[in-house]
Amino acid sequence: MCRGGGVSDAVQQPRKVAVAPMMDCTDRHDRYLLRLISRRVLLYTEMVTTGALLFGDRARFLAFHPSERPVAMQIGGSDPISMARCARWVENAGYNEININVGCPSRRVKSGGFGACLMLEPQRVAACYRAMTSAVAIPVTIKTRIGVDNRDSYHELCEFVDTVADAGCRTFVIHARKAWLDGVSPKHNRTLPPLRYDTVYGLKRDYPELEIIINGGVTTLDEIEAHLQNTDGVMIGRAAYQNPYLLADIDARFFGDTSLVPSRAEVLEHYIEYMRHEVANGVYLKHLARHLFGLFSGLPGAKAWRRHLSENMYRADAGVEIVDEAARHVARNTLKP
Repeated sequence: MCRGGGVSDAVQQPRKVAVAPMMDCTDRHDRYLLRLISRRVLLYTEMVTTGALLFGDRARFLAFHPSERPVAMQIGGSDPISMARCARWVENAGYNEININVGCPSRRVKSGGFGACLMLEPQRVAACYRAMTSAVAIPVTIKTRIGVDNRDSYHELCEFVDTVADAGCRTFVIHARKAWLDGVSPKHNRTLPPLRYDTVYGLKRDYPELEIIINGGVTTLDEIEAHLQNTDGVMIGRAAYQNPYLLADIDARFFGDTSLVPSRAEVLEHYIEYMRHEVANGVYLKHLARHLFGLFSGLPGAKAWRRHLSENMYRADAGVEIVDEAARHVARNTLKP
């Protein structure tokens, strides 16, 4: 049986609309770009493993621009001691939240004993949560799936939530698909398992005291509006990367922020200044420009814009002027909000 009742806890961090952690997408450059468009959405890093923080270039993995806040770091791991140690570094770096990855279905992650396979070990997840919250003062949250392989009944999902909630967790981000751990690639795990939004809605109904954020397949602001009738928040994934200007109306519509929305041209102007600074500090243009492909999505000249960037940003001598050249393919009078 699922446990219900209780009084809702105060939400410590605004998670009404967030951009999902996405490997090879939501690095610090992409997050800087997205923050130019929306002041309010909660941004998440790519998943960073405990091994990367313990044995890799920790300063690089923890780096972010102050303007990105509110920003959360997602950590992948399964050892409570290591997770707590990494959590302290994340808090000291200035992040607003730490999120535990219990949803990634990749073979590499599975072989490391974390990600979606941890749904089968709720006690281990609970132990990691306790260790991390004992080590830091900032919120620690969980991002998970609705099930794994054939272990995808609502009862089993509730058992997982019960166990982790007993450890103190009050915020669950739920990708409304189960994960196939064998025979299905991470890419296909984003599309092949059917979306079961009603399962996530059921969690919110049966656990009113918990903050339930829904994720998976959300592509429009109208869909966000509909999900918010049944959950506490919505996390957008690929749609926000493929069309970053999708975020332009979110602040006013969902947060009541009536600040002037920058046009695409203004966003590009500010991002070019950021690019100049980063290139001067040794960052390759390709790592910066790739996040711009979708900025003019749906506008005349968008295809030529993408083609010019992709054909030139990989050159050894590529400079920021390539972005200016690419922008000439987009009619300036179409770049207003």
